[in-house]
Amino acid sequence: MSKAMSKAKGFKKSKSGTYLSIATTAFGAVSVAKQARRARSENDVLRLIDAAVSAAAIVTGLAILYRELKRLGDDDVLLG
Repeated sequence: MSKAMSKAKGFKKSKSGTYLSIATTAFGAVSVAKQARRARSENDVLRLIDAAVSAAAIVTGLAILYRELKRLGDDDVLLG
């Protein structure tokens, strides 16, 4: 594994990387909200279901990222 790949994996598990993941996931929520709004206006049940499932995935992803952020914060307290 190259040094750059190792650094990238370390960033992903850092507080900054977790915040970036939260922001990216939240940005996806905007797209899902637009999809749901469009599906409601067009009375498209399948697209509305798709938007609901996507929203559930986003909420779950944000919860996992929040838990990871808390874990990283707890580690910082123990080290300091």
